[in-house]
Amino acid sequence: MNRTSNMIRETKETRIEVFLDIDRKGEVKVSTPIPFFNHMLTTLLSYMNVTATIAATDKLPYDDHHVIEDVGITLGLAIKEALGDKRGIKRFSHQIIPMDDALILVAIDISGRGMAFVNLNLKRSNIGGMATENVSHFFQSFAYNSGITLHVNQLNGYNTHHIIEASFKALGLALYDATRIIDNEIRSTKGVI
Repeated sequence: MNRTSNMIRETKETRIEVFLDIDRKGEVKVSTPIPFFNHMLTTLLSYMNVTATIAATDKLPYDDHHVIEDVGITLGLAIKEALGDKRGIKRFSHQIIPMDDALILVAIDISGRGMAFVNLNLKRSNIGGMATENVSHFFQSFAYNSGITLHVNQLNGYNTHHIIEASFKALGLALYDATRIIDNEIRSTKGVI
């Protein structure tokens, strides 16, 4: 089974290119015009143990919103394509991880029903060129387009950088775990995901 995806999404606002191989740990290359978002995407993909490239061009650089949303959409679609019919995947995962003061719970279900529930108390409005309101927007765009139910909950913490980074780490770990092939079955009483 070849669980890879090459996805390009181009609009009048952005051009996003994503390559993803979810079964081969290798180089992760990320290039967007948003420094902190680059850091978070690199973190997410590294903890997923994948080979990946994300390249984003902002054609109308009003602010960070369009790039973050469109990367979330394109990465979500790439994961969905790479998983195919989802036969044999573990499907569910949850991770609780600390990062200094921050403690984050991420739970996912690769259900085919994309939705996100994000509960983070972010005190800074901007970090490294990224509006913190777009953290939850990224998670929502990603979840909806990947068909993954995603919960991100802050259990503790006060440092905005740590809270966000722990969230991306936990999501990467959960995605790695939930996408592992553990048998040859579709893990659903419906027979499809």
